[in-house]
Amino acid sequence: MVNVGAGSYEPTDRPVVAVEPALSMIRQRRAGSAPVVQALSTHLPFPDAAFSAALAVLTVHHWSERTQGLAELARVARRRVVVVTWDPATSGFWLVEDYFPAIVAIDRRIFPSIEEFRCVLGEVEVRPLLVPHDCADGFLGAYWRRPYAYLDPGVRSAISTFSKIDEVDPGLARLRRDLEDGTWTRRYGHLLSQSELDLGYRLVTARMASGATFL
Repeated sequence: MVNVGAGSYEPTDRPVVAVEPALSMIRQRRAGSAPVVQALSTHLPFPDAAFSAALAVLTVHHWSERTQGLAELARVARRRVVVVTWDPATSGFWLVEDYFPAIVAIDRRIFPSIEEFRCVLGEVEVRPLLVPHDCADGFLGAYWRRPYAYLDPGVRSAISTFSKIDEVDPGLARLRRDLEDGTWTRRYGHLLSQSELDLGYRLVTARMASGATFL
């Protein structure tokens, strides 16, 4: 999902406009949500500098043409481009390190490096995006302090990477066993007292220079 905000795009005249390529996802949007335009990241149907900012949240790794998509974000944004991503140079999340190593192997191949953002957007500010223990968004790292959640098929179905690995059951069996016999608590019980954690998610911000061109 790409969001573009605080612009003068017509006919909505609303602070935020969402961009979603899949009609099935658009149909699931709640009543009263920001207006949505069906489009691809590589061809945003907006004029140059139409919005104050463009935001992409955990989506760039799904794009087939990342360079073009990032350039499009920069084209429609007057002030800044903000991307929530995961840095493939990081490690240490217990779920993927101990139970689903195939996930981290896949993610390291598909997530863009920080240098890739710099190559397209120029100078960027990179800040850790700490995940709160009660995070309501169901991405991969959201349940780091709620390990039983990963045993729930409904939770896993909302995490795209789980659909990309062939063998889920062995990791689930190990996790269930370790939770039941106390192994998980002995290894990671210290996490239960933490309110937020750095799992490698990053907030990448590029400020637009007046008159800048991309590609």
